[in-house]
Amino acid sequence: MRNLYRLMRSTRAATAVEYGLILALIFLAAMSTITNVGRSTSNMWTGVSSAATNAM
Repeated sequence: MRNLYRLMRSTRAATAVEYGLILALIFLAAMSTITNVGRSTSNMWTGVSSAATNAM
């Protein structure tokens, strides 16, 4: 129990939690960006394919 209390008062534990939250937010932002870029790229190539088909 004493170790748990010491861990709760430790600034190192708080810092580790803060870094974990920051990394989680960065990960979520990166995944959202990658998903949106993938959708945009897919839509662009669909348009290119349609234009090429109509040109023939």
